[in-house]
Amino acid sequence: MIGALLILLVLGGAWEAYARLGNVDDFILPAPSQVAQALWDDRTLLWHNLLVTAQEVALGILVALVLGAALAIAIHLSPVLRRSLYPLLVGSQAVPIVVVAPLLIVWFGFGITPKLAIIALVCFFPVVVTTLDALAAVDPEQRKLLRTLDASRRQELRWVEIPAALPGALAGAKIAVAVAVIGAVFAEYAGSSEGLGNVILQAIPQLETARAYAAVALLAALAIILFSLLALAERLLVPWARPDPERSRA
Repeated sequence: MIGALLILLVLGGAWEAYARLGNVDDFILPAPSQVAQALWDDRTLLWHNLLVTAQEVALGILVALVLGAALAIAIHLSPVLRRSLYPLLVGSQAVPIVVVAPLLIVWFGFGITPKLAIIALVCFFPVVVTTLDALAAVDPEQRKLLRTLDASRRQELRWVEIPAALPGALAGAKIAVAVAVIGAVFAEYAGSSEGLGNVILQAIPQLETARAYAAVALLAALAIILFSLLALAERLLVPWARPDPERSRA
């Protein structure tokens, strides 16, 4: 953490010096001090829109986590679904979200529904892939033990495979956090009157570049906070997945 702060201070100092001493207009590249001033001056506007975007991102990740884990389990249990759906799932990642976003706005309107759909689509793939890989990586000896105890396929899934896949699903959610914030911005660009994406969209034509950079800084902070919360949830929900320090030293 200290190392990250030091790097941030060095980069911020270099940026400040370049913006102040270089031949760059403020409306093109504001200095970090101007961005900090915008964070304070526009704190009411930015805080309100941060809450809107945070709600969209959190709910979108939750939808992607639930639906992605469910699809991963279905694909894991059915070879037919694996052969038919998995290639389509991979191919769907080649579709630009900027093409899909306006269609969802047209279909579902300007409420929160299309924004959740866009964020969930962006986050969906890493959740499915990591969960599916975790389900496939279950220790075969554990499966054999349950079979010797005459466990059903459902019991095997419940007591062995799902607990083993939970770390993978949470890891996929952590990967998805960064792109979820980007997805929220695209969704707000496509059609919204609130949110940090809308703030950026409105600030740039008005030459309020410092305000736009302040919104970007809040988006980065939001991604870091959500990632940290998911990491905490991973430690609490799946403590068995944490590395053993004693074993690492051995």
